[in-house]
Amino acid sequence: MNALSRRNPFPAFEFNPSLGLTVFEDAVNRLFSDAPSARPWTPAVDIAENENELILTADLPGMTMENVDIKIEDGTLTLSGKREFEKKEEKGGYHRIERSYGAFQRAFSLPDSVEAEKVTAAYENGVLKVVLPKKEIAKPRSIKVQVGSKN
Repeated sequence: MNALSRRNPFPAFEFNPSLGLTVFEDAVNRLFSDAPSARPWTPAVDIAENENELILTADLPGMTMENVDIKIEDGTLTLSGKREFEKKEEKGGYHRIERSYGAFQRAFSLPDSVEAEKVTAAYENGVLKVVLPKKEIAKPRSIKVQVGSKN
């Protein structure tokens, strides 16, 4: 009679009461112990559409427009920038740093219906709003069909 033995292909993830989940814990500890500028961040973006335009809204708290770049090239809208970590010289130190800092870049493919020459952007209270107007051809039209009697 042969005894079956069980092989675990991921022994580092196996729970050991004395060690815990060592690989997972190490990864989490490294993530939170790194300098804030070493952690990448990506601003949240919403894209909405109505009959006349696409509207991209991005959360960029604590940034100025001098640190944000918006480009449209070859049918792609690219949003990039950098949020710097401000280290204040005060007594005491940080207990927790959860906000991310550093450079970011987001790229969005634009439909052919966008009129790139008429794109506008506004920045207020940490929110960037990019309005991408549609070409006249892409706007919905309604055509009234006349119903009449044939003689």
